[in-house]
Amino acid sequence: MSKLRFTSICDADVARVRELWDRCGLIRPWNDPDEDIAFARKCPQSEILVGRSHDDIVASVMVGHDGHRGAVYYVSVDPDAQGKGYGKQVMAAAENWLKQQGVWKLNLLVRAENEAVRGFYEQLGYEVEPRLCMARKLLED
Repeated sequence: MSKLRFTSICDADVARVRELWDRCGLIRPWNDPDEDIAFARKCPQSEILVGRSHDDIVASVMVGHDGHRGAVYYVSVDPDAQGKGYGKQVMAAAENWLKQQGVWKLNLLVRAENEAVRGFYEQLGYEVEPRLCMARKLLED
């Protein structure tokens, strides 16, 4: 397993990261990835980390916190590079970023039908907590 080099996203990375998210099936019609990237980049409580193998972007994660708990979004590993341990490295990079911010816990949202991803996170030590996640849209599309 080769070790990825993680950096903060820069302007030159945006199109390649958006393409990576698309290749990984992470983009949803109701979430504009360009808006999500711009929003994360302007907030000091969030970051988009890009994992590089040589000069190629093969992984990324959007990570942020509310001052108490952290969250990750758009966790991605290029489909052609999966199975090499990069997913573990992406999550470790996100966890380390949160620890550096003084955040002590990471909450993780996984779509219920995504059993393979759920198994991946369980192998990393994540567990289902007895909580009910509720949401309300504040702005209409």
